[in-house]
Amino acid sequence: MTRRIRHRLLFLAAAGVFASAAPAAFAQAVTESLEPYQMLRSLQFVQDTVVMGDHSAGEMQRFMLSELDRKFRVADPRVFDDPRNVDAALIYAMSGGNPATLELLVSKDVSGNFDNRVADVLRKYLNGRGLLVANTLAAMTPEYRSQRVGPYLALVAGNVMVAKEPKRALEFYDWARLMAPGTIVEEAALRRSIAIAIDVKMPDKAFLFARQYARRFIHSPYASQFADLFVGLVVKHYGEISREDIEGALDIMDDDRAREIYLRIARQATINGKGELAQLAADRARQRGGDPGAASGNVAKLYSGVASLSQGDVADALKVMGDVPSDQLSPEDRALRAAAQQVAEEVMRPPSAAPDQAVQGQDSLEQDKRSSLPNQISAEETSAVKGNETTGSKAGVVPASDSANKLDPAFTTFVEKSRSNLSAVDDLLREEK
Repeated sequence: MTRRIRHRLLFLAAAGVFASAAPAAFAQAVTESLEPYQMLRSLQFVQDTVVMGDHSAGEMQRFMLSELDRKFRVADPRVFDDPRNVDAALIYAMSGGNPATLELLVSKDVSGNFDNRVADVLRKYLNGRGLLVANTLAAMTPEYRSQRVGPYLALVAGNVMVAKEPKRALEFYDWARLMAPGTIVEEAALRRSIAIAIDVKMPDKAFLFARQYARRFIHSPYASQFADLFVGLVVKHYGEISREDIEGALDIMDDDRAREIYLRIARQATINGKGELAQLAADRARQRGGDPGAASGNVAKLYSGVASLSQGDVADALKVMGDVPSDQLSPEDRALRAAAQQVAEEVMRPPSAAPDQAVQGQDSLEQDKRSSLPNQISAEETSAVKGNETTGSKAGVVPASDSANKLDPAFTTFVEKSRSNLSAVDDLLREEK
C-alpha cells in the first residue's frame, strides 16, 4: 500500500465516510495492517499538513494519536526489535502522545531495545521535570542529530534550556529547524525562537525569525501566537525596525492577514504613544483593506485620527474620530476613542475663571477639570475589529463604578502628559501677564 493511498484511507476512516461499513471497524482494520513506524509517518504527514494551513486535518491528528496509543499498548514486545518502531514510540511521545504509554513500553522492555538514557530523559521531561535532566539532554542531543529522533530531541532540548540558557536554546532550535524543514518541528522551533530572541533583547534576530515564519507558516493554527509576538516586537523596537522592514514582512501575506496585523500594530502603537508608527500602520491597513466602508477600514480611520492628535491637527482628528460608526468598533476601541476625544476637547477648551481669582476680578488661564473616563483600554489588548476572535478581542469591560481605581497605566501616562503640557502653557501665560 503506497503512502498516499494509506493516508487517504485513514482520512476517510477518521471522517466516518464508510458509515454503512462501520467506520470504527474499518479504521481499525486499516491500522492493524500497519507497523507502528508506518502509522507514525502518517501522523507526521498529518501534523505537517496542519501547520501548513489545512486545519481540517486536526480531527485526523487526534484520530492518529489515539490509534497509535492503542497500537503501542497492545503491541508484541518483539515489534520493538525493529529500531524504526522504537524511534516511532519515542517520537510519538514527543509529538503530543500519552506519556504513560511510553512508561508502559519501557517497563516491558526486557530486550534492551530502548536507550535508557533517552527514555529516562523523556519521562522526566514529559512529567514536568525537564530541568533535572537539562545537562544530560544537552550533552546527549548531538549524538542523535543524524537519527530519526534527532529533530525532536533538539526541540525538546531547546524547550528545557530556555529557563537556564536561552541563547543556547536558540542553538538547539536552529538544529531542529535544519534537520526538519517544512515540518511541525520547524514551525514550533521558529515560533519559539522569536519569543526567546525578544526576551534576550536581540530584535534583529527576532525579526529575521519573524520574516521566515511569515513566509512559511502564516496559515498555521498557531500563527495567532506569532502575530502577538510580531506586534509587540514592532511596537517596542520601531526605529531599530524600519518601515521597509515591516512592509517587507507583511507584503508576502494575503490582504486579510496583513490588514489584521497592521490594525493590531496601529492600536498598540496608539496606546503606547507612538504616533508615527500608528499612522503608518493605520494607513497600510486601509490600503490592504479593500472596501473603505468596511469595519476594518473604519477602525483604521479611528487609529489614524488618534495618532494625528500629537501632530497638532486636533480639530481634524476630532472630526475623523467622530465620523467612525460606533457599531463598527469593539468596546475597547470605543473606550479608546472616548479617551482621545476627552484629551482633544481639553486641548481645544477655552480658559475658564478659577473661583479664587474670579472674586478679585481676575481672569484665569487654567483648564476646566473633567472627570476621568471609565477605563476600558488595556495596553496589552490587541483587538482591532469588533467581533474578530482571531485578534484576541475580549468581551469583558471594566464597569464604570470600578474604573476610577483601575486606570490603565498607558492611558494614564497619555492623559497626564497632555495635562502637564497644558499646565506649562498656563504657567507661561501667567508670567507674561
